[in-house]
Amino acid sequence: MKPSSHPTHSNLLVYVLASLAALAPFAIDTYLPAFHVMGAQLGASDVQIQQSLTFYLLPYALMTLWHGAISDSIGRITTIKWGLGVFVLASIGCAFAPNVETLWFFRALQGISGGAGNVVARAMVRDLFEGAQAQRVMATVQMLFGIAPAIAPIIGGVLLGIYWQAIFIFLAFYSAFSLWAAIRYLPETVPVKKRMPLSAKQVIKDYKVIFGDKEFNYVVLALSANFAGFFLYVLASPVFLVKQLGFTQHQFGYMFIPTVCGMILGSFLAKRAAGRYARQKVVKVAYLWMAAMVILNVLICYTLPTRPLYNILPIALFNIGMALAMPILSLVALDRHPKIRGTAASGQAFIQMLLSTVSAGLIVPLVWYAPSGLALTMAGYLIFGWLMMRKSKFYNHQ
Repeated sequence: MKPSSHPTHSNLLVYVLASLAALAPFAIDTYLPAFHVMGAQLGASDVQIQQSLTFYLLPYALMTLWHGAISDSIGRITTIKWGLGVFVLASIGCAFAPNVETLWFFRALQGISGGAGNVVARAMVRDLFEGAQAQRVMATVQMLFGIAPAIAPIIGGVLLGIYWQAIFIFLAFYSAFSLWAAIRYLPETVPVKKRMPLSAKQVIKDYKVIFGDKEFNYVVLALSANFAGFFLYVLASPVFLVKQLGFTQHQFGYMFIPTVCGMILGSFLAKRAAGRYARQKVVKVAYLWMAAMVILNVLICYTLPTRPLYNILPIALFNIGMALAMPILSLVALDRHPKIRGTAASGQAFIQMLLSTVSAGLIVPLVWYAPSGLALTMAGYLIFGWLMMRKSKFYNHQ
């Protein structure tokens, strides 16, 4: 089912899809300014509050393996209804958590349900749009999606002035509004006759096909590593911004606004490049740009004093290249398996969130000792992503 040719209707679809995709960064970033206050009120250490990210991200990553398959079986809209409905209840549970263990439980429940919107939105972009238009729409969704990490910590800082619990009440209202908009404005793109049977055996069989596809793996690992290079700064922000750069809990926007502006600019350039330049050429330019910014970041960390302008600017500039390549790589991966596109979207989201989970639980606490540790880790992620990209047939296609 293709959308109406009327531009207002098409734009509305894009905004609703973007609101679904943005739920994940809102769930991660909005409460970052509250880490220290939450730790004090819940009697928990910085590491214990940091682990609430892991308790969200790990179930999120694991459940993304099922959201797409479920949507291929029961339909996209029904999957959104169940996922966001549970997320609303889990957000309320987080708001009233009396201790860190209860917070962990409801964050895990948020993670289990929160990926439904993101996975289904990716699949629906490809359900509804084709060719260069699909690339432009994916770039637009990503551009709007990119605004969320910029405004989420600012919203969190404002709500922190009321109570930290107000942050999770906001998440409940946001997810409820996105759910209403999806039901009201999005068409069902998987008619009953095209639905796939849902069984563990079938899902495992589909994932064997998807993860047995080397080309899919190379492209998705490259995309995920590029994103992880930036996302590790999001995960480390309570220490990076407050303890290393000297910001308060209400000043997180000083990092998130410029870094997300970089992401938005990269998405805008990807949208402009769609249909004008070969996709391989755009991706290669994006990697050259990211490499230059990674080198600049490392040099700054080892040669200049730690200051907000020096240490944030390379991250913002890196995001231009990351966002330029992302919609192209995402569509290349989805187009590998058009008959089980929802499952492919799940596999893509799973790998991306798995790298983010590893960052949150293992890598970030080891490298947030100084800006140089984060800069070297960003460089490591980019090198890994580039090596994966070089192995792909897409990158080497002439």
